[in-house]
Amino acid sequence: MIDTLSYGLIIVGIIFWFWGTLPLIGNRSVLFKLHSLSVSDTLGSMAIVVGLLLKIPNEWSLLVLAIMTLAIWNTVLGYVLAYCSSSNEKIINKK
Repeated sequence: MIDTLSYGLIIVGIIFWFWGTLPLIGNRSVLFKLHSLSVSDTLGSMAIVVGLLLKIPNEWSLLVLAIMTLAIWNTVLGYVLAYCSSSNEKIINKK
């Protein structure tokens, strides 16, 4: 039962990864693409790590640290990239 749930979470995580990549092909704004990519990447990575947590519970401390790091790092990186993107648009519009 635990193995099935673990593999299910890993598969859901991989689906989230691909689901976030699909909007990159569209004609939306850079910020929309960045937002969808970062949210789905974070959720997918967290689902994979939770699946690994169920698979190897002896390593719970490292895997919980990985989940917290993913949540903080991806959120901060998204804000930094959005800020850089918006300030780049301001520079382009001034020219």
